[in-house]
Amino acid sequence: MPSITPRITLITLLCLPLAANATTLHRCQAEDGSVTFTTLSCANDEHLSLHEVHPYSPGSTITLLPEARHEETSGMKTRSREMNVAGQAQDKCGNLIDTRQRREAIINRRIIVGMNQQDVESALGKPDKVSLRNSSTTYRYDLKRGRSAQIDFDEKGCVTGKAKSRTAKSPR
Repeated sequence: MPSITPRITLITLLCLPLAANATTLHRCQAEDGSVTFTTLSCANDEHLSLHEVHPYSPGSTITLLPEARHEETSGMKTRSREMNVAGQAQDKCGNLIDTRQRREAIINRRIIVGMNQQDVESALGKPDKVSLRNSSTTYRYDLKRGRSAQIDFDEKGCVTGKAKSRTAKSPR
């Protein structure tokens, strides 16, 4: 039967703290002010100071910032301010539709009031014909089977009214 003591000794050695991994570095400062860090000794004309370095070991925690001192901030007066929403997109079409409605319309290839020209092109692609009249723009899409779609935009580039869809006359 093998002895248990070598196993216990091995486990004990593996569980020792990792403080033995610390390394001593020599900080050598020359007369001209240049500094060199080394594990060897310094030259005769250099000033020597020793520094102990503990390498990072996985699983250990190192505090980078000191803890906050709450007693210093308790005397400060706080002013109440009006709440602002940061990061809310302001749509040039007046936020008539939210992002969920916009996304569903683009995926389902539908055009609804409040979409801009980029949204329409994301849903249907590049138009077959673009007409500019006064300050309004019209996109025309010639769809399959003689059908067409016309989308009107206002001066801001937003869809107005409802997208008109009609069947073109057959060439026969």
